[in-house]
Amino acid sequence: MPANRFDDLLHRIRPHINHAVTHNSPVKLEERLAVTLRVLASGNSQQSVAQSYRLGSTTVSLIVTEVCEALWSALCSDFVSLPDKNKWADIFQEFWRVWNFPNCLGCVDGKHLMIKAPPNAGSDFFNYKGRHSLVLMAVCDANYRFSIVDIGTYGRESDGGVFQECMFGSRLLHGTLDLPPPANLPGSTTTVPHTFSRYRIYNYRHSRARRVIENSFGILAARWRILRRPIDFHPDKTVKVVKACVALHNYLSSTDAANTPATLAGDSNLLDAGQLSKARATRAAISARNDFKSFFLSPQGLVPWQESVHWLNLNRKAIL
Repeated sequence: MPANRFDDLLHRIRPHINHAVTHNSPVKLEERLAVTLRVLASGNSQQSVAQSYRLGSTTVSLIVTEVCEALWSALCSDFVSLPDKNKWADIFQEFWRVWNFPNCLGCVDGKHLMIKAPPNAGSDFFNYKGRHSLVLMAVCDANYRFSIVDIGTYGRESDGGVFQECMFGSRLLHGTLDLPPPANLPGSTTTVPHTFSRYRIYNYRHSRARRVIENSFGILAARWRILRRPIDFHPDKTVKVVKACVALHNYLSSTDAANTPATLAGDSNLLDAGQLSKARATRAAISARNDFKSFFLSPQGLVPWQESVHWLNLNRKAIL
């Protein structure tokens, strides 16, 4: 992290951290932030970081929890706030410009975050892979920034249950997300609802847009390697740690995009939450898909390389 970004973070979190003056001098805020960033970015154990800073393990745990909470409070309103109609409009225009997918309000996916088994938790956090986890549900924009995050659903929940119980799924199902109304496809009179990209020319275009969320998770885990191993915090504190990682991810993506780590889809080392719904598609969904399929073959919607990529994929399958 560049020095100017570190100083800016210090300035932002200072109002959120206050310590009473006692006979013992508290650890300086600069060191508190440095310790926290080391724990989040390195993925090393708290004991290892404590030794390198000559602090107690319990002290490091308290520092990380406190600073993570301060980071979320300081950054969420500017970098992870729930979009309004104007912000949604910016997002779907950017998706069309960058990824050639119209009327897309974001990519949705969920990941299991591995945690150490908490005491007396029973099977609450025990997921389908036989591990203990919390679920991170997220929506990202065209530039790998998270626009909505929901953290804390128990790992035992079914895939559909995760979606319905998270804040985003609940608000989407109840129509309280302040989404823009259905709009015409670019250069067309066909009106379709805005979509959240989730799952041969249509499939390619859809898959190309869907990869954005996988890349976002990959970048998140590449920056904050604590997410690549079981997180050694109580679940309540784990939520604070993950929120801080997401806020820092958006902060760095917005202020220092040139230093975004390169990553590939699926390289996050995070476990998929699975298919969000196993229900059969509704007639409205099938109709919208067919409208998109026709649009991607029309002069207004096609991109020059889609045919060559389509045939390349077919040839690869034939070889395999």
